[in-house]
Amino acid sequence: MLILKRKPNEAITIGDDIEIHILSVDGDQVKVGIEAPKQVEIHRKEIYLSIQEANNEAASVDVLDETLAFLKNLKHQ
Repeated sequence: MLILKRKPNEAITIGDDIEIHILSVDGDQVKVGIEAPKQVEIHRKEIYLSIQEANNEAASVDVLDETLAFLKNLKHQ
């Protein structure tokens, strides 16, 4: 993990096309702005984890449903 100190109105660059701007600091809250290409998905960590969990659940349900359908077809043959 890289740790950097930044003040309001300063920025950090990631690669050639992502910039993170420190907009303000108010107590223990930091407001950041992120400039990135539209194809780069940006989420808060808790939202990202929620999306991953939902995707994993959906994938496991699909596999289970497909397996059950396959077994039913075998039984009827």
